[in-house]
Amino acid sequence: MATAAPGRAAGFVHAYLITMRPYLLFVSGAAGLVGLSFVPNPDPVRVSLAFAALFLSYGFGQALTDCFQTDTDAISAPYRPLVRGDLTKRQVFVTSLVGLAGAVVVLAALNPVIVLLGAAAVVGLLTYTFFKRRWWGGPAWNSWIVALLPLMGRWVDRSVDPAALIRPLGPLGPAFTIAVGAVFFGYANFVVMGYFKDISADRQTGYNTLPVALGWQPAASVGDATALVAAALAARSIAWIGANVWSVAMLAAGIGAHVFAQAAMHRTNDERATGTPIANSVRAFVLYCLAVTVANRPGWLPLLILFYAAFELSLRLRPERGQV
Repeated sequence: MATAAPGRAAGFVHAYLITMRPYLLFVSGAAGLVGLSFVPNPDPVRVSLAFAALFLSYGFGQALTDCFQTDTDAISAPYRPLVRGDLTKRQVFVTSLVGLAGAVVVLAALNPVIVLLGAAAVVGLLTYTFFKRRWWGGPAWNSWIVALLPLMGRWVDRSVDPAALIRPLGPLGPAFTIAVGAVFFGYANFVVMGYFKDISADRQTGYNTLPVALGWQPAASVGDATALVAAALAARSIAWIGANVWSVAMLAAGIGAHVFAQAAMHRTNDERATGTPIANSVRAFVLYCLAVTVANRPGWLPLLILFYAAFELSLRLRPERGQV
């Protein structure tokens, strides 16, 4: 049976890793940690398996959605391997679906209920581009998919009643429900902020995103609102759990990152100057998630510090500084 040449296989892996955007794996990892931190008496093996699957899920999902938007990426992100022709759409599509399926299988082995959430997430990713083209749909559509990740993490505990999915203040408790809301709005802020770097490309290719439809300052104000709600919900969840010094410090750092991000976005109207504000939006999201996590699990602090340090390192080493 024929096998791929080692050089070609290594080239594919390198190109696919760039397509996954490793620095954004920490987004799904942080969201998953929120849910895992609410698991009572968490088993280290089960939590580790779930975390690995959740951590990788963003990268596979990001690569999958790239297959449907090479038109705008060709203008705004010409460095990406899919745009350059280093990878084919078929290769990325199949690899991404296999990766997502593998993550769902791992999670479903921990609790079969999670397969329903995983299937919903895959459907959401496959329909993502349709909603991105409509200013009213993009942020919310992206965010409900990411908000499934803490639910998946929480459902690693098999004792959770599946019917709790439709009882927001049921056995999961209000602290968890509020934390999921913080994930939703924190990620919505990142989506809105990310649109600013692609305005010219989106306008040319028919993506009627918030900045294209409403203009720079109104769209930045929507970003302000999502940032404010995310911070408020994260703070409320932490207060409900019981704050500790580390949760307060991470929450404060996240709020600071969000303030800098929003202020900087209001001060400019240059797409080329949006990289730092967008990066600060990602930082805020990760810090809010870690703040909730450490409030629940202060014993995880050393691992959370390593997690955040790895996030900052991966962000610094991203292949194109202006793209986040």
